[in-house]
Amino acid sequence: MAITPVENQTPTFTAAVVGAAGALAGLFVGTAQGSGLLGVVIGGVLLAIVGYVAPSLTERQKPVRWAILVGFIVAGLIIGGVPAAVVGVLFGLFFGWFAFWIASSRYRAHLAPYLTPKQVLWHYTFRVICGSIFFFLIAPIVVVMPLSFNAQDFFTFTPEMLRLDPEGYSFKHYRDFFSNSEWQASLWNSVRIAPVATLLSVGFGTLAAIGLSQPHVPARRAIMAILISPMIVPLIISAAGMYFFYSRLGLQGSYWGVVLAHAALGIPFVIITVTATLVGFDRSLTRAAANMGADPVTTFFRVQMPLILPGVISGALFAFITSFDEVVVVLFVGSAGQKTLPWQMFLGLREQISPTILAVATILVVISIALLTTVELLRRRSERLRGMSPG
Repeated sequence: MAITPVENQTPTFTAAVVGAAGALAGLFVGTAQGSGLLGVVIGGVLLAIVGYVAPSLTERQKPVRWAILVGFIVAGLIIGGVPAAVVGVLFGLFFGWFAFWIASSRYRAHLAPYLTPKQVLWHYTFRVICGSIFFFLIAPIVVVMPLSFNAQDFFTFTPEMLRLDPEGYSFKHYRDFFSNSEWQASLWNSVRIAPVATLLSVGFGTLAAIGLSQPHVPARRAIMAILISPMIVPLIISAAGMYFFYSRLGLQGSYWGVVLAHAALGIPFVIITVTATLVGFDRSLTRAAANMGADPVTTFFRVQMPLILPGVISGALFAFITSFDEVVVVLFVGSAGQKTLPWQMFLGLREQISPTILAVATILVVISIALLTTVELLRRRSERLRGMSPG
């Protein structure tokens, strides 16, 4: 049950917590300026002072928060100009809120009243750790996206970009991607390969998942382990094995060789998602359909398929992303005629050092985000259909 705090925290406690957060922020700012230790000391001391006086100023939060915001903006302008001032706005908004959030004990408002201080500390420490991991995973993507608008042929931020000068930004790399024949040929190859590989993955993976869900199938665990092994075995080993196997069959360097290789990589994703959907499937529905005279094919398409469709589509999206983004296997199995978009990006880094890669990477990130958002929406729909979550 939520509680409403009635007392402010002591100045010492608030100063310690806000000062620790300020030291962490100062570490990043100081490192960017060439002295991380100095940033830790300055950030910790200044924010500790803010935290010490915050409990006595909770009745005047609004003007104090505005003062903190202005202070951070001015400090940012002095340290690094307009870009640093933008960072100062973010820091000012956060620490202005954070200091009074701690001082007024609002951090306990949505926690159980019987939690000990150590349990409260772990509750928020765990969330900080998860947030830090997420930040370090997403930071490279966040850096690449603005660099794709660089007006110069550099892989770093230019002084014009750091000053937020409009002349430092351009769509030239995107125009190069859509006008360059090599990039367009590689995009066309990816578009030709990924959908066909996805269809094969969905067909074989769905049938395998349905078959392995039957309790009378012998050695189900062993068969499942073999079918999902392409997801577990290192990709370089799978690629080398496919190269020697397809060479014997005459498929190495052919269109269908790449399609079959990508289909093999996508099948495990389909099997896993469809199997997860079949866990809550009511098998009495198929028996009822059989009693009504429906044959197995009609039962599958009219009864079973509509209920497992979210899992099938989710697996198809994962298989499509795997095929569209894969580069290692196509290097072994494909040829110059099957040069896909990731292969062209690899060549751009190794041979041409083309900044167009940044634009392509941004486009792929946007596509991946859109597809994964679709997967999440389908997952929620599947749970609602199975009665696992409220509508």
